[in-house]
Amino acid sequence: MRRRILPMGAFSLVLAAGAWAQNAGKQTWKPVALAIVKYNDEAPKSWNLYHTEKKGLLLLHLWKRYLLVDMKEEEVFDIDPSTVKEAGDNVEFDAASRPADPLESGEWKSRDVGPTRRIRFRLSRDGKVVELQIPLQINGKPFY
Repeated sequence: MRRRILPMGAFSLVLAAGAWAQNAGKQTWKPVALAIVKYNDEAPKSWNLYHTEKKGLLLLHLWKRYLLVDMKEEEVFDIDPSTVKEAGDNVEFDAASRPADPLESGEWKSRDVGPTRRIRFRLSRDGKVVELQIPLQINGKPFY
């Protein structure tokens, strides 16, 4: 009897691990409420900013371009738009599928300005400045 239970338990564990691995790649990114985005000190005509459950990662949709912003490491990655799938107001994207090398980004500045965290960085390749303003909680910690 013991032999029979052990293989079934191992089999269900393998099935559960396979299902987790299949869904582990897809993360749902939700829009950041009340965010402000500036591109060269002007508001872009088409943009959206998304967050996931993992704090410190933001996905910026700027025109037809996606940028993955890692606030902890102060890195920006150019994301292939075909890897991002829209799902209503949200998008699905696997942050692990980001490119190995980040974009050259200089002049990275992050500071709290009242109830907002302001992040500015320069995309060195084209010299454009991106500014993100993200709301903070009452205790000063970021929502995202």
